[in-house]
Amino acid sequence: MGWSLRIGTIGGTAIRLHVTFALLLVWIWLMHYRIGGAPAAWEGIVFIIAVFVCVVLHEFGHIAAARYFGIRTPDITLLPIGGVARLERMPEEPREEFVIAIAGPLVNVVIAGLIFLALGGTVGMEQMAGVEDPGRSFLARLAGVNVFLVLFNMIPAFPMDGGRVLRAALASRLTWARATEIAAAIGQGLAFVFGFIGLFYNPLLIFIAIFVYLAATAEAQNAHIRAVSGSVLIADVMITEFARLDRSASIDEAIEMLLATTQREFPVVDATGRFEGLLTRDDMIRTLKERGAETPVVTAMRNDIPRIHYRKRLEESLKLMQQTSSPAVAVVDGSDHLVGLMTHETIGEMMMVRAAASGSFRFGHLRRDKGEYTHF
Repeated sequence: MGWSLRIGTIGGTAIRLHVTFALLLVWIWLMHYRIGGAPAAWEGIVFIIAVFVCVVLHEFGHIAAARYFGIRTPDITLLPIGGVARLERMPEEPREEFVIAIAGPLVNVVIAGLIFLALGGTVGMEQMAGVEDPGRSFLARLAGVNVFLVLFNMIPAFPMDGGRVLRAALASRLTWARATEIAAAIGQGLAFVFGFIGLFYNPLLIFIAIFVYLAATAEAQNAHIRAVSGSVLIADVMITEFARLDRSASIDEAIEMLLATTQREFPVVDATGRFEGLLTRDDMIRTLKERGAETPVVTAMRNDIPRIHYRKRLEESLKLMQQTSSPAVAVVDGSDHLVGLMTHETIGEMMMVRAAASGSFRFGHLRRDKGEYTHF
């Protein structure tokens, strides 16, 4: 996710902090300073950090469950409205999704229970409900936050955990795409409710509403692509007309080709047409700034681009792009000669063409992200 800083790594998962998180800290400091001066302001900062520690633990609940099913989590990004855990791939079985989805809220249940025990069982709902009141008990407020995280995330609508639990339940009887469509529609409806309430009570709800709506739409979109990709061959949708770069070319030549075409990714081939790597627009610009226009493209190209035979199915190409974080997949024949290219834009265009032909597709452009678990 852009505009985020890596602050550490735990168990192979990078923890990133979005720059907008700093704005939240400033707002919390000022709000508490108006109430109780500098001591209350710094206590507010400590409290919000404690809240996000709980959010991180929530995410690691998902991560632990996902890892049990062989799904890695490259990173977590902390935003002002919560955390986003990016899964290497989405679970493929309803049982797997149910376990992964429920694991996060269970962590918050445990945290709230431990705090409740630490307070001797004396904290009441009134104390826990006063989350925004710095005059109340620090631990009671923290317990209240964890209770809220459980209740909010278990709302049966995307992108909350409850929406994933709902999809897992529906997918045991319906197709994955249909189950996702139902859960996403509920999420979109909930977004309108949040936005309407936010107009009168809390503007932050409007921001959350936008985020929920977009996430629910993207989830439905991904499910539709997944359903279609199992019956489509790569040869039917790959790009066959595209500019290529010879391995002897320079960055200057690559820039000229970039300006003359609409491509953003350029395959690099040898004299016989065998695929060697991929040079992206960002690679060109970075190399041009750091090393100059005469730099050979072979020293700037990506060598980790996956290859796939043109007779494979589209779903295999999607998995390769997800697992390798690759902007494209090189499509080759039996002799490893480059015969096509698969990109995110290719898949998006394929879906739009199918929509025009059938009138059934309603979701627009392909979402680029991998699986995500989002929490507020």
